[in-house]
Amino acid sequence: MPDWTPPTQVNLVDLGFMDSRSKLIDLAAFLDRVQRAGQEGDFRVQALKNAIALLSQDQPQRARDVLLSFSDPSVEPVEKAAMQGAIGAYKK
Repeated sequence: MPDWTPPTQVNLVDLGFMDSRSKLIDLAAFLDRVQRAGQEGDFRVQALKNAIALLSQDQPQRARDVLLSFSDPSVEPVEKAAMQGAIGAYKK
């Protein structure tokens, strides 16, 4: 059995840049279509735009902050759900 050698450092930019670039272009194209359709006032689109603003923070908790920006901040349970399923963003 050969001697074990520790893994070399992985270049995360090489691994993730093209995928991230593609997702960003998809998001821009989605926002363009929504704007052309006159639907930019939808609360979910506004939630996306608010989350996009969080990406420019230079803090290591961006993913947490983006996730929480879509979440319902209430702490009290509701008596009965208004609908079945998720809509992806908290409607204020």
